[in-house]
Amino acid sequence: MKALLLNGSPHAQGCTYTALAEVAGTLREGGVEAEIVHVGHLDIRGCLGCGKCRESGRCVFDDKVNELAARLREADGLVVGSPVYYAGPNGTLTNLLDRLFFSASYDLRMKVGAAVCSARRAGTTATLDRLNKYFALAEMPIASSRYWNMVHGRDAGEVVQDEEGMQVMRVLGRNMAFLIRAIAAERAAHGLPVEEPQRIHTNYIR
Repeated sequence: MKALLLNGSPHAQGCTYTALAEVAGTLREGGVEAEIVHVGHLDIRGCLGCGKCRESGRCVFDDKVNELAARLREADGLVVGSPVYYAGPNGTLTNLLDRLFFSASYDLRMKVGAAVCSARRAGTTATLDRLNKYFALAEMPIASSRYWNMVHGRDAGEVVQDEEGMQVMRVLGRNMAFLIRAIAAERAAHGLPVEEPQRIHTNYIR
């Protein structure tokens, strides 16, 4: 069992990484392989809505998105971490997630998702809300903790001092590992939930 953790901060080992590393530690303790991938420093362009991925099964821009799509296919869980910018996630990260979730040519259902964020002070709940929508739309169960998945501090040293935030990350890792194991067992025994054969789209303007 594997989980992919995306560090959406430009800083390779800053506040967001510190939170993700705590999650990764308890995932590993729970029997889930955890890999942190730094993406926040990359130049990732946004989705053009060209639809070419529906024909080829991959994004027309052959960059980190296609690489991560291949790795996510083999993963059982995805953790997305971001700093808070103007009460929202890093734009580079959302560009990547827009294209990754739109172009993925395989079923994301029942892969476990979780979002974490770091901030000096505020904007965290709005950031988490934005990130969790990717999982919800893809029918991915969202792992939770005993509080919102956030840490506070201006640098990694201050984040470590956020004892509650660090505990939230550890609990998140344990809960996510449990969900991954439970879903793997149920999938092996009974497969995925039955899908309705046709997806319905309702347009409000006709």
